[in-house]
Amino acid sequence: MALTTGAMGMSRWSALAMIESGNNDRAVGERGEVSRYQILPRLWPGGDPRNGHEALIAARSIMRSRLKWFEKTHRRAPTDFEFYVLWNAPWEVNHPSTIVAERAERFSNLVHG
Repeated sequence: MALTTGAMGMSRWSALAMIESGNNDRAVGERGEVSRYQILPRLWPGGDPRNGHEALIAARSIMRSRLKWFEKTHRRAPTDFEFYVLWNAPWEVNHPSTIVAERAERFSNLVHG
Protein backbone atom coordinates (compact mmCIF):
# COMPACT_ATOMS: atom_id res chain seq x y z
CA MET A 1 0.00 0.00 0.00
CA ALA A 2 1.29 3.42 -0.95
CA LEU A 3 1.35 5.34 2.32
CA THR A 4 3.98 7.92 1.41
CA THR A 5 5.21 9.56 -1.76
CA GLY A 6 7.01 12.65 -2.91
CA ALA A 7 10.66 13.27 -3.68
CA MET A 8 10.84 17.06 -3.39
CA GLY A 9 7.76 17.80 -1.28
CA MET A 10 6.47 16.60 2.05
CA SER A 11 5.53 13.06 2.93
CA ARG A 12 1.82 12.39 2.76
CA TRP A 13 1.64 12.29 6.55
CA SER A 14 3.45 15.61 6.98
CA ALA A 15 1.23 17.23 4.36
CA LEU A 16 -1.87 15.77 5.99
CA ALA A 17 -0.92 17.19 9.39
CA MET A 18 -0.21 20.57 7.79
CA ILE A 19 -3.57 20.69 5.98
CA GLU A 20 -5.65 19.35 8.87
CA SER A 21 -4.22 21.31 11.81
CA GLY A 22 -1.12 23.25 10.83
CA ASN A 23 0.85 20.52 12.69
CA ASN A 24 -0.91 21.43 15.94
CA ASP A 25 -0.93 18.40 18.25
CA ARG A 26 -3.42 20.15 20.54
CA ALA A 27 -5.94 21.02 17.81
CA VAL A 28 -9.58 20.15 18.45
CA GLY A 29 -11.99 20.52 15.55
CA GLU A 30 -15.60 21.66 15.44
CA ARG A 31 -16.85 18.06 15.67
CA GLY A 32 -14.36 17.17 18.40
CA GLU A 33 -11.67 15.93 16.02
CA VAL A 34 -8.35 15.45 17.80
CA SER A 35 -4.64 15.39 17.01
CA ARG A 36 -2.62 16.93 14.25
CA TYR A 37 -4.58 14.70 11.84
CA GLN A 38 -8.02 15.78 13.14
CA ILE A 39 -9.37 12.30 13.87
CA LEU A 40 -13.04 12.03 14.78
CA PRO A 41 -13.60 10.97 18.41
CA ARG A 42 -15.43 7.79 17.33
CA LEU A 43 -12.35 6.74 15.34
CA TRP A 44 -9.73 7.68 17.94
CA PRO A 45 -8.37 4.38 19.33
CA GLY A 46 -7.25 5.69 22.69
CA GLY A 47 -3.99 7.08 23.98
CA ASP A 48 -2.86 10.68 23.91
CA PRO A 49 -3.92 12.55 20.76
CA ARG A 50 -1.41 15.28 21.66
CA ASN A 51 1.41 12.79 21.10
CA GLY A 52 2.44 13.07 17.44
CA HIS A 53 3.75 9.49 17.33
CA GLU A 54 0.51 8.03 18.73
CA ALA A 55 -1.51 10.21 16.36
CA LEU A 56 0.46 8.95 13.36
CA ILE A 57 -0.10 5.33 14.41
CA ALA A 58 -3.83 6.02 14.70
CA ALA A 59 -3.99 7.80 11.34
CA ARG A 60 -2.12 5.00 9.57
CA SER A 61 -4.44 2.44 11.13
CA ILE A 62 -7.52 4.33 9.94
CA MET A 63 -6.13 4.68 6.42
CA ARG A 64 -5.02 1.06 6.13
CA SER A 65 -8.54 -0.27 5.47
CA ARG A 66 -9.46 2.68 3.26
CA LEU A 67 -6.38 2.18 1.10
CA LYS A 68 -6.98 -1.56 0.92
CA TRP A 69 -10.56 -0.95 -0.24
CA PHE A 70 -9.45 1.64 -2.81
CA GLU A 71 -6.71 -0.58 -4.24
CA LYS A 72 -9.07 -3.55 -4.47
CA THR A 73 -11.81 -1.47 -6.11
CA HIS A 74 -9.64 0.57 -8.49
CA ARG A 75 -6.80 -1.95 -8.98
CA ARG A 76 -4.19 0.70 -8.31
CA ALA A 77 -2.84 2.84 -5.51
CA PRO A 78 -4.54 6.20 -4.96
CA THR A 79 -3.03 9.40 -6.25
CA ASP A 80 -2.13 12.00 -3.66
CA PHE A 81 -5.39 13.79 -4.45
CA GLU A 82 -7.36 10.59 -3.87
CA PHE A 83 -5.39 9.83 -0.70
CA TYR A 84 -6.56 13.11 0.82
CA VAL A 85 -10.16 12.51 -0.23
CA LEU A 86 -9.97 9.03 1.33
CA TRP A 87 -8.83 10.67 4.55
CA ASN A 88 -11.25 13.57 4.67
CA ALA A 89 -14.38 12.25 2.95
CA PRO A 90 -13.95 8.62 1.82
CA TRP A 91 -17.54 8.43 0.59
CA GLU A 92 -16.65 11.17 -1.94
CA VAL A 93 -13.55 9.48 -3.38
CA ASN A 94 -15.05 9.08 -6.86
CA HIS A 95 -16.80 12.48 -6.90
CA PRO A 96 -15.40 14.88 -4.28
CA SER A 97 -17.28 18.04 -3.39
CA THR A 98 -15.73 21.34 -4.39
CA ILE A 99 -14.50 22.03 -0.86
CA VAL A 100 -12.88 18.60 -0.46
CA ALA A 101 -11.39 18.81 -3.97
CA GLU A 102 -9.82 22.20 -3.21
CA ARG A 103 -8.22 20.84 -0.04
CA ALA A 104 -7.10 17.69 -1.87
CA GLU A 105 -5.42 19.88 -4.50
CA ARG A 106 -3.59 21.86 -1.79
CA PHE A 107 -2.55 18.55 -0.18
CA SER A 108 -1.21 17.28 -3.53
CA ASN A 109 0.75 20.48 -4.00
CA LEU A 110 2.38 20.07 -0.58
CA VAL A 111 3.37 16.48 -1.37
CA HIS A 112 4.83 17.41 -4.74
CA GLY A 113 6.63 20.50 -3.52
